Amino acid sequence: MTTPQSPGPWTRARAWLQAHPRAWDAALATAVLACMIVGSFADPGHHGGPRWGTRTPDAPSLTLMVLGAAALIFRRARPMIVLAVTGALSLVELITGDPRTPVAMCAVIALFTVAARTDRTTTWRVAVPTMTVLTGAAMLAGPLPWYAQENIAVFAWTGMAAAAGDAVRSRRDFVQAIRERAERAERTREEEARRRVAEERLRIARDLHDVVAHHIALVNVQAGVAAHVMDKRPDQAKEALAHVREASRSALNELRATVGLLRQTGDPEAPTEPAPGLHRLDELVDTFRHAGLPVEVARADQDTTLPAAVDLAAYRVIQEALTNVQKHAGSGAKAEVSVVRVGPDIEVTVLDNGPGNDERPEDGGGHGLLGMRERVTALGGSCTAGPRHGGGFRVHAILPVRNRARQATHEAQAAPPTANQTQMQTGNRV
Repeated sequence: MTTPQSPGPWTRARAWLQAHPRAWDAALATAVLACMIVGSFADPGHHGGPRWGTRTPDAPSLTLMVLGAAALIFRRARPMIVLAVTGALSLVELITGDPRTPVAMCAVIALFTVAARTDRTTTWRVAVPTMTVLTGAAMLAGPLPWYAQENIAVFAWTGMAAAAGDAVRSRRDFVQAIRERAERAERTREEEARRRVAEERLRIARDLHDVVAHHIALVNVQAGVAAHVMDKRPDQAKEALAHVREASRSALNELRATVGLLRQTGDPEAPTEPAPGLHRLDELVDTFRHAGLPVEVARADQDTTLPAAVDLAAYRVIQEALTNVQKHAGSGAKAEVSVVRVGPDIEVTVLDNGPGNDERPEDGGGHGLLGMRERVTALGGSCTAGPRHGGGFRVHAILPVRNRARQATHEAQAAPPTANQTQMQTGNRV
């Protein structure tokens, strides 16, 4: 096990200076003052390089250098004010200094700070007048000719300071934009993941509700029948218990298939039983008939091959509707199931003639009917449920044979959806 290396002294010093910016500015001001004082003793010369000790700064020039360096301590807090102060001190030195001292170095640092901490427009609005005034004063005042290299250097250094500060600001903004984009993308991925998890949880909850509500209702009815006839007609009680066993076995199988969707890679093999569909409609109806609910089935779907999702949704709609009839329609009720192919759609209708009871969802509410509507609407169809005129209840679902959501994606590129299409996809049919 390797131990992390401790940071070096330079890294610790840099971290401390970043945490204390005023101390960093004070150190920078001290370094600039030292450079200005050393430079004030040198004569640039014209041949053979600079000559040291040939000139000595006077007291006013030393005072201007100290004041300019002291102003740099506040360059982060008040960049514009510091630039105005250092620019004024540099202008006084360029006009009155003889020999001149490099007080303009303070103005160069202040101009760099302004460019690095403001926008580009403000930078050049401030930099151009500063460069013009200082360069003009250097050329027009003093013993040197206007074209001397010291005068041109004032223009060059101020221009480079503005350009360097603008480059630093642009890079900092670019890095910040990349960081914000990455954070926004991460948030978007997390939100998308949460949305997908919520949708999957809702889908699994609907499947579990369909399985549990149907089979437990049958188990409840058959158990009641068995308890009622146990003493007088034991053969009928045995038949009812057999139906209870069959319903519970079917519930367990479907629960196992649903829970298998939640398994991770490497878990035991999931059940291979096919998902329920209209091909198992007769089996479904028989379970209700055995429970004492007369059910009539009429099919006119011409052996239509349905997509798996549509086939499962049609099966679940019929299952939920018959379960509600069994629980709420009352004794003596009958149910009618019809599956009809109408153009591009499959229409599923479940009717009953029961008077109902206090718990019957007359307003079409309830978790089962809500899940039924959500399942059908997700496929681009519509589902309505409500009382019939003259008594009874009606559940009517229209399911597209083709996936309208996928078809609408291609059609949306050619033309916007019409009002009738929008109503078909989102409206409730009565």
